[in-house]
Amino acid sequence: MAEKDKKAKESSESEKNQHVDVSEEEAEAQMLAALEEEQLKQNVNASIADFPKFDESKKKSFFEDDKLEFLKDLQLNVYIELGRTKMQIKDILELERGYVIELEKLASEPVDVFVNNKKIAEGEVVVIDKHFGIRITNLLETSERLQGLKS
Repeated sequence: MAEKDKKAKESSESEKNQHVDVSEEEAEAQMLAALEEEQLKQNVNASIADFPKFDESKKKSFFEDDKLEFLKDLQLNVYIELGRTKMQIKDILELERGYVIELEKLASEPVDVFVNNKKIAEGEVVVIDKHFGIRITNLLETSERLQGLKS
């Protein structure tokens, strides 16, 4: 009887060691079925986290009191817009030295101050030692200035 058990054990081991040829598609289908079955067994409960809103302009970093402190030495493009107008191409091609272009803004209106194409303030034109300057008369709210940075 021990010999029968020994032969049965050997035959079951040989069956395990036999290589079964399965096409790649069949193997992939079997794997997908096993994965789907495993996912159904797990039954996961999930929901979206809800965080409170906060003012990003007052973020604190680990090393500095002000999150924007490390940006203070960067150089940015600043330009002043005196006014705008629309012209036809033929008029632009006819421009010559001494030609005057009329702008939509009046001389008494404030000019716009832009930093990297973002309006941050309004001001008035002043002359300082033969150079033009701008006296800031109105700053946009901090939330408005930072609005373009959130993306």
